[in-house]
Amino acid sequence: MNTKAAVLYESGLKRPYEKSHPLHIESVELSDPGPGEVLLQIKAVGLCHSDLSTINGNRPRPTPMVLGHEAVGIIVDCGPSVSTVQKGDTVSVVFVPSCGSCVPCSEGRPALCEPGAAANGKGTLLSGDIRIKGASGPVHHHLGVSGFAEYAVLSERSVVKIRDDIDYSIAALFGCAVLTGVGAVVNAASVQPGTTVGIVGMGGIGLNALLGAKAAGATNVVALDTNPEKLKVAASLGATDCFSADDPDVAAQIKSKYGGLQTVIEAAGIPAAFELAYTITSRGGLTVSAGLSHPEKKISMQHVSLVAEERTIKGSYLGSCIPRRDIPRFIEMYRNGLLPVDRTLSGTLALDDINQGFENLAAGSVMRQVIVF
Repeated sequence: MNTKAAVLYESGLKRPYEKSHPLHIESVELSDPGPGEVLLQIKAVGLCHSDLSTINGNRPRPTPMVLGHEAVGIIVDCGPSVSTVQKGDTVSVVFVPSCGSCVPCSEGRPALCEPGAAANGKGTLLSGDIRIKGASGPVHHHLGVSGFAEYAVLSERSVVKIRDDIDYSIAALFGCAVLTGVGAVVNAASVQPGTTVGIVGMGGIGLNALLGAKAAGATNVVALDTNPEKLKVAASLGATDCFSADDPDVAAQIKSKYGGLQTVIEAAGIPAAFELAYTITSRGGLTVSAGLSHPEKKISMQHVSLVAEERTIKGSYLGSCIPRRDIPRFIEMYRNGLLPVDRTLSGTLALDDINQGFENLAAGSVMRQVIVF
C-alpha cells in the first residue's frame, strides 16, 4: 500500500527548518507486514528531541529514513504468527523493540535489548527487514517505528495494547516523553515519599520527570533550565523551586538552601547539564542521566567526591521501563489525576507543518507538539 510520510534524506541542514525543509512530505510504499509484524494506522505522533537530533546530525542515522517514534495508533492488519495483539487494538509504540530472549530481556531490562539496539542502529525492523520503499529504493525505519506517516509496519515487539478511551494526542506522549521522564524517577531513581528531587532540563522529558516526582511523593522538586518560560511551566506543574541554570551561582544557591539534593535527574542531553546535576547532588545522593547527547561529547566531574561522598551515577534509557507493564499503569495514573501529562502538550499540528514544528522545538519555544492524523 502507499502512505503519506515525512522522509529525511540529509541530516544537518541549516535552520530555520521551515525554509530548509529537512523533511519531505511524499508518498512511500509499505510492504505487507511479515511474520510477527503489524500494520498500524497512526493516529497521533509526537515531535521529540530524539527526532531533532537525527535532523540536525547530533545522532546520525542511515538515510533516507521516515522519522517519528512517539506514536499511538490502531492495528489494521497482522502478519503471520502475531500473538500479543490483534486487529482493532489501540496501541502505544515503543522505540526499542524487545526480542524477549537476549540477556537484558531475560533479566527484565527490555530497554537494553541487544537485537533491538542493533536493528535500531541499522534502521530496520527487529527482523532485520525494511518495509518502506521510496522512489529511489528502500527507506529506513526510525527506531523500529517511523511514525511520521499515515501508516507504518512495526514488529509486534514494538507495540503495547492500551485502553481506547484516551485522546490520541495525549496517548501518544506515553511512548517516549512519559515513559522516559516518569520512568527515570520511579524506576531508575526509585524516588520515595519525602525525597528532595532536582531536575535539570524542563523539556518534555524533564517536565514528565517533575510530574513523576510529585506523584511519587517527593517533598521538594527543584526545577532548573536556561529558559525562563519553561521554568514558569515547571512552577505551574508543582515545582517547589525554580532556578536558572545559566546563573553562575545556581549550585551555591541550591546547596545553601538544601545542602544538596538527594536525587537529581538530568534530562537536557548536554554535558553541562549533567555536570550541574552532579554538582547539586547531596553527599550519598543519586544522579540519574536520562538525556542523550552527541556521541562525541564528554563529561567532566570531580572524581574524589564519587568515593568520599559515596555518590551514585546512573543512566536511564527508556525510563528503565518494562513498557508492557509501565505504559498501562502510567495511563491509569493519568486517568486518576496523578500524572497530568496533558498539561505538557503545547499544541497539535498537521503532517504538512512538521518542518515548522521542528523549528519550534529547536528554538525552545514549545514543550511537546503532536501531529494528529
